[in-house]
Amino acid sequence: MREMTSSEPRSITKKQVSIGQLLLSIFKYTSLVIVSFISIFPFVWMILGMTNTAVDISSGKLMIGENLVINFQNLFSNDLNFSRSLLNSAMIAVVTTIFALLISSMAGYGFEIYKSKRKEVVFNILLLSMMVPFAALMIPLYRMFSQLNGTILGINSFLVVILPSVSTAFLIFFFRQNAKSFPKDLVEAARLDGLKELSIFFRVYLPTAKNTYAAAAIITFMSSWNNYLWPLVALQSPDKRTVPLVLSAMGASYTPDYGMIMSGLVIATLPTALVFFVLQKQFVQGMIGSVK
Repeated sequence: MREMTSSEPRSITKKQVSIGQLLLSIFKYTSLVIVSFISIFPFVWMILGMTNTAVDISSGKLMIGENLVINFQNLFSNDLNFSRSLLNSAMIAVVTTIFALLISSMAGYGFEIYKSKRKEVVFNILLLSMMVPFAALMIPLYRMFSQLNGTILGINSFLVVILPSVSTAFLIFFFRQNAKSFPKDLVEAARLDGLKELSIFFRVYLPTAKNTYAAAAIITFMSSWNNYLWPLVALQSPDKRTVPLVLSAMGASYTPDYGMIMSGLVIATLPTALVFFVLQKQFVQGMIGSVK
């Protein structure tokens, strides 16, 4: 009989390891495919739905239909004025994002750079405010703004929706955490060069925190664009409705046109998806606190 050489068990072991790695890879990629399909299926169903009629959608049809043009015509020609709501949401989201980034970043920068005995107490109180749900703040906010009716800060004004979101505890905390990695020596060097504090913030700190601003911009824009509860309370005129309010009104009708609703959902999803995909690299780097 042929004697087994010492190299044969070693080759058998290598084969077993390679088979094990192959099975592990198959399991891993199969799991990823299943999870990806579950995640993306609602978007696929939404895109297919905007090409079908309400009857086809209710019956569960998962094929491309021929009702796309009619759905878009119904969407932009109904009494809810969907095109106006797009402009309203865009204006609110853009203005909120710009002011939120400016005010919250200055607050986070100040909490980290400037030393004060009472600073931590104020910051801890600010963090505690994150525990209060917004639903508990709606009645006080409504009473406060309703007393300013007749002015630009009265109920049914876009500023009523924008102001509560321009400075949030989360954004201030987020900017402060990222400011911790900012080299403090640059601040001292800028002061020695004669720069004032605002110039140091805009000319030294801000250019190094682009990733942080990108991440905060995505979070703020998506939150403002998808905001539903407070605009529902504060904006009472039909011509000032935002996209979530109009889409909700479409679904609340006696006989909802699901094809038209799906078309509106696809259009409403595009701005946030576009912002995220454009800034996704900076978003990841900003969330892990990188400052370059």
